[in-house]
Amino acid sequence: MSPTTMPRLGSLCTGYGGLDMAVQQVLGGELAWAADNDPGPARILAHHHPGVPNLGDITALDWYDVEPVDILTGGYPCQPFSTAGKRKGTADARHLWPHIARALRVLRPRVAIFENVANHLRLGFDTVLCDLADLGFDAEWDVVRADEAGAPHQRRRLIILATAADASDLGHERGGGAWGRWFGPADHGVPAADAERHVPGDHGELPAGRNAVQRGLRDDAPRCGAAVAADADRGGRGPRQHGVPEGEPDTDWGRFAPAIARWEEATGRRAPWATDPQHRLSPQFVEWMMGLPAGHVTAVPGLSRTAQLKALGNGVVPQQAIHALLSLLRPAGADERATAA
Repeated sequence: MSPTTMPRLGSLCTGYGGLDMAVQQVLGGELAWAADNDPGPARILAHHHPGVPNLGDITALDWYDVEPVDILTGGYPCQPFSTAGKRKGTADARHLWPHIARALRVLRPRVAIFENVANHLRLGFDTVLCDLADLGFDAEWDVVRADEAGAPHQRRRLIILATAADASDLGHERGGGAWGRWFGPADHGVPAADAERHVPGDHGELPAGRNAVQRGLRDDAPRCGAAVAADADRGGRGPRQHGVPEGEPDTDWGRFAPAIARWEEATGRRAPWATDPQHRLSPQFVEWMMGLPAGHVTAVPGLSRTAQLKALGNGVVPQQAIHALLSLLRPAGADERATAA
């Protein structure tokens, strides 16, 4: 593919498409196909991308029949790893990473980007890294909180960036060479994230990350065959008093008012009511909390309130993923050069 050609994007376990929004914002690209067999996300996909095929159940696909793409994304199910579940890890029937690894083996994208809960670092992430190494991908990752992008909640998420080691046309200096011509400049002048950064080092089992020497290696970084501890998900929300019209002063948010105001400014719109007339959590409020355009999920025809909340609860805040990708795509040594200057 020539550097001027728009990269093609394939999306696995797409959900409402939050990770894809972030990838397209940072790297560009057009959605070639998606794959999500959950009825709710399938409706969302059909509504927003009527001309894009939904391949459905990734466990039943023959990847040799699927169109190759330049970028592969996936927000594979977090239930096997989440602290809110039974934490069965790779023994959970909902563990879909082996099917994603099979897709990588056949499709051979130049870049793959995945997201999951932060607790994935404790459960199953060693398997992911080993598979990526075996498949010839270099991997780097961040654990980023949604509030680092301005959201009024933490929602810690693991963002994984994998690049094909044999993709020589990507170049080795991000922000320059063919990588820069294809994706555009990676260094947008955004300060390095405060988030934990985990970069695989040269342990004989995993290939050294591209910036492993410059950025260092955490003592608790995963090695093949051994899961390691990492901070668990934390979060919370405060209810807004029902019956206060949108646009009223923010004092009704109490101690949450500064966080709500910050996100209102970042998103460019006022927070909807937190509850509906039945005093239940409002999907419109959750949609706003997730940084999505108004109606992205809640205006999809035929999508029940339960399905809306399920889709929203399984997603990533696009601004959060953008924050992580900009950090991961900074050229090696950019922080050091900025400090020296």
